[in-house]
Amino acid sequence: MRSRIFVAALVAVALGVVAATASAGVQHAQASKITVWLQVDAQSGWPDVVAAANTQFQQDHPGVSVDVQYQNWSDHLQKFDATLAGGNTPDVIEMGNTETTKYMAAGAFADLTSYKGTFANSSNWLSGLAKSGMYGGKIYAVPYYAGSRVVTYRTDVWKKAGINKLPSSLAQFNADSKILAAKNKKVKGFSPVYVAGTDWYFAMSFVYDYGGSIARTHAGKWIGNLNSKASIAGLTAWKNFFKTASKAPATSDETKPAPYDVYSQGQAASIIGPGWFSCCVGAKFKTTTAQFVMPSHTKGQPMPGFLGGSDLAVPAPSKNVALAADWIKDFTSTSAERSLQAKGNIPNATSLLGTSVNERAAARSWFVPAAKHWVDVENGNILRNMLAQILIGKLTVQQAASSASDNITSVLNGA
Repeated sequence: MRSRIFVAALVAVALGVVAATASAGVQHAQASKITVWLQVDAQSGWPDVVAAANTQFQQDHPGVSVDVQYQNWSDHLQKFDATLAGGNTPDVIEMGNTETTKYMAAGAFADLTSYKGTFANSSNWLSGLAKSGMYGGKIYAVPYYAGSRVVTYRTDVWKKAGINKLPSSLAQFNADSKILAAKNKKVKGFSPVYVAGTDWYFAMSFVYDYGGSIARTHAGKWIGNLNSKASIAGLTAWKNFFKTASKAPATSDETKPAPYDVYSQGQAASIIGPGWFSCCVGAKFKTTTAQFVMPSHTKGQPMPGFLGGSDLAVPAPSKNVALAADWIKDFTSTSAERSLQAKGNIPNATSLLGTSVNERAAARSWFVPAAKHWVDVENGNILRNMLAQILIGKLTVQQAASSASDNITSVLNGA
């Protein structure tokens, strides 16, 4: 904790220097290289899209190379904070759309408003992404891609279990999970629906499905709302579904192991996560893999899904803002977005949307509280800790939710 406070203080000093440099209008010579930080999703899921953007960029800027460095979601913010303090930031950085507000408010990103017209489909950007890249009426981040969460399943396993119709309600999905479990008792560690114990994106979908929420505002203040009656009902339904369907450890997260790795090893009839999970289910299961929208507790309705996604920003200390903006332009071109779409992602603009399961799942969606300190709730693992406490039986749903709500109230209203 002390080290994080120290880094935060250094970041504040670094941003002050950045602001002074920007206001002085310092100009820099043409660079020979730009550095891009992308998450490992791009490395494993769409390296061809990255390569195509790099090729186009280098054709437009001969002599300028692109150093793409892949980051992990678990520690990329800490690493970025350290570069802000040390004065060695990348020129382009991928941020989750729940992570940007804090950095925009702190002045950590360059103003890209004047470049908007150069980005393809910018007049039709998805609202959930576009808003997460705007602060004070200016654009500080460009929408990259979005993803709703869907159920990826093995049609052969479901059919062999005698299930020939997809569930139209949460109750039916629970019933199907019990059948799948009974039919696959001989498969060690088998999960009818593998989902990590602390996958809060999935758990919060239940909260919103039952009419609850993570937090609300009152009189200009944020109030944690996970202890409301509706939220408790959703968390209870989530707990019951997890206990029935998933054999993942209570304290597991969605990266160790990744759900699609469990699936590819034949230990799951279904997994829940971004639509692009279908790319990584293993060659032998490709022809028997399909997807459907997670059903609501209200029959015939989809469960609200987290419409998450990523934005691309240029850190304020970068000496190559124009070059960085040009690389982002190439990486978010219509052809690039179409390629991302073909791999199961939702493209960054409404004008590009289709009728895939992934895009239909976005019909009902939820998003995290638009609070300056939301990223601190994520970094503090408040939701993950709550879910683990519920699953291991350390606290009741009511107790864990009340504790989490108190913590969220405190963090969101922090200075």
